[in-house]
Amino acid sequence: MPLRDTIITHLRDLTLLAFPDNCLVCKQSLVSGERDICFACIDALPETGYHTLADNPVAQHFWGRVPFVHASAYLYVQDANITQDMIHLLKYKRKHKVGIKLGRLYGHKLKEEESLIRDIDLIVPVPLHDNRKRQRGYNQCDYFAQGLSEVLGVRYEPEVMKRVKENISQTKRTRYDRWENVEGIFALSQPDKVKGKHIMLVDDVITTGATIESCASALMTGEDVRVSVATIATAGR
Repeated sequence: MPLRDTIITHLRDLTLLAFPDNCLVCKQSLVSGERDICFACIDALPETGYHTLADNPVAQHFWGRVPFVHASAYLYVQDANITQDMIHLLKYKRKHKVGIKLGRLYGHKLKEEESLIRDIDLIVPVPLHDNRKRQRGYNQCDYFAQGLSEVLGVRYEPEVMKRVKENISQTKRTRYDRWENVEGIFALSQPDKVKGKHIMLVDDVITTGATIESCASALMTGEDVRVSVATIATAGR
């Protein structure tokens, strides 16, 4: 090995010893071939498999409410499981790479079922209100959308939708109150970009579905717009 390459290799090894590259989730050192999240944490992800089923529970949740082409969620989330940990890191700890990684992982899963996503034209994340985005500094859904976009080869457009009202937190609200809380809070800001297109609307977690339904309804005010939904997680085992 040339002297220059030997020196670079040693410097890289010393850098890893001083600043080890750890898994964003479990904090264990990453090994060769691992990036951002270790294989053990990826293997532990509680996948729903819903992307393989047209009539999956997420899709059924919206029957009679929103005419989605397809709807699915990548993972199950519940108290203290790895999905909840990842979403917390993404949403509150500025671990943007978690969202990108999850988007890439789910993108590969979706590509296995090409019939479901072959005509997706655009990926649109559910937006935050400007005030909330300024406080947090980012919209966590943008990073999930970015990961999906990279793998699927479909452009994502974070500015297509606007959240025009800053709704109150959904936590501890009744089901009916949640629906009232999100009514009319979204608006389509760039109708020309969605005209005649099949949109993949992405969010972090589906609970009642009220937020997604409200956002999708606003999106569908565009001319000849079809919408599918893909989220990081849904409640479950």
